[in-house]
Amino acid sequence: MHAIEAASPWVQRWGVLLPAGAAVLDVACGGGRHARWFAQRGCTVTAVDRDATLAAQFGADRRIDFIAADIERGPWPLAGRQFDGIVVTHYLHRPLWPALHSALAAGGLLIYETFAQGNARFGRPSNPDFLLAPGELLAACAGLHVLGYEDGVIEVPKPARIQRICARRAAPGDLDLLHLPG
Repeated sequence: MHAIEAASPWVQRWGVLLPAGAAVLDVACGGGRHARWFAQRGCTVTAVDRDATLAAQFGADRRIDFIAADIERGPWPLAGRQFDGIVVTHYLHRPLWPALHSALAAGGLLIYETFAQGNARFGRPSNPDFLLAPGELLAACAGLHVLGYEDGVIEVPKPARIQRICARRAAPGDLDLLHLPG
């Protein structure tokens, strides 16, 4: 059973740009902290994780549709679907990036936060296969408009070396002003 935690401050900071009613995809959702946060804000959430036992954690919340799928070994379970927001935290599977780009609707936000090289000094993960190289997350978001990006050491909730980004897919009328969170 995964512990229930508060949503990541990074996700909360940028997630407020998604209005109530937005369709949000939570990739490798774990205990569902981000799925619940978006659902509480009035979004409809599709939460994906390989651990089928997590479905029980969402109970009867009709705003959250849980899909049990091994997205590293099986086919992408959301082919042809698009979302207004996609959130990924503490998860890295590089072959998934093209599917995430395809699943991001015009005007949609990708909010991504995971560990980077140098994290081994703080503990796990320490395997380089699960750590972003310098600038790798920026490169993975090529073609999207970067609203915010950080690469460095955080202290809260625990010390870690991370990269995180919020990027937006272009949409018709993108000359309109986007009000960024403080």
